[in-house]
Amino acid sequence: MSIFNKAAVGLTAVLLSSAAATAPALSGPRNIVLVHGALVDGSGWRGVYDILTRDGYNVSIVQQPLTSLDQDVAATKSVLDQQDGDVVLVGHSYGGTIITAAGDDPKVKALVYVAALQPEKGESTAQLLQSMPAPTNDIRPTKDGFLLIDREKFAADFGADLPKDQAEFMARSQMPVAVAATNSQVPVAAWHDKPSYGIVARNDKTINPDLERWMYKRAGSTVTEVEGSHAIYISQAAAVAKIIEEAVKATK
Repeated sequence: MSIFNKAAVGLTAVLLSSAAATAPALSGPRNIVLVHGALVDGSGWRGVYDILTRDGYNVSIVQQPLTSLDQDVAATKSVLDQQDGDVVLVGHSYGGTIITAAGDDPKVKALVYVAALQPEKGESTAQLLQSMPAPTNDIRPTKDGFLLIDREKFAADFGADLPKDQAEFMARSQMPVAVAATNSQVPVAAWHDKPSYGIVARNDKTINPDLERWMYKRAGSTVTEVEGSHAIYISQAAAVAKIIEEAVKATK
């Protein structure tokens, strides 16, 4: 072996050793599954995804169809089936309803609710939202049984703390959610048997922050309040990722 080859091998060994020394020491599940809410798709999780993957976690994002609660839960369980090992399951908004049902999967060890609904068994999304109405009510039905936010009101209602152009784009790329999905009752509430964490978005105008507080308290969740709109998972990605990591580390 030439002196150059020996030097290259030595340098590689040093780099690998250094990488191993600086890699994060993960405790708890290394798999995190993120579930988006109504009216949006999974791309909003990009900021949280980038932080979590940088910190060494295996992150997957569910792209559920928002056509029925059963189909949304099935899409989530399909992603859970692909995970090798334990999972922390995270849901935003209506995604909280989904993870409440899908979280009964044995791989799921903890649940994180991000400005999310956290129903009891037998409750529906619509039932909870109507029990403590949000500050705004600009969601409109379509002729074919879906719901959308008025485009002109989307930024103020959903993401007042997002850059204007981003909120404008999201208003025009909404994923309609089926009315039937919001009226479906959850068959099981996984948070009864698994630790849960709730993030209250203090400036939420889509879900009443007091409803978030009430649901999280009822479930005995570990609660954190963060300044931000309903789109807190985008606007405050670092704060949300931090809480998800805390949930992971507390899970054995």
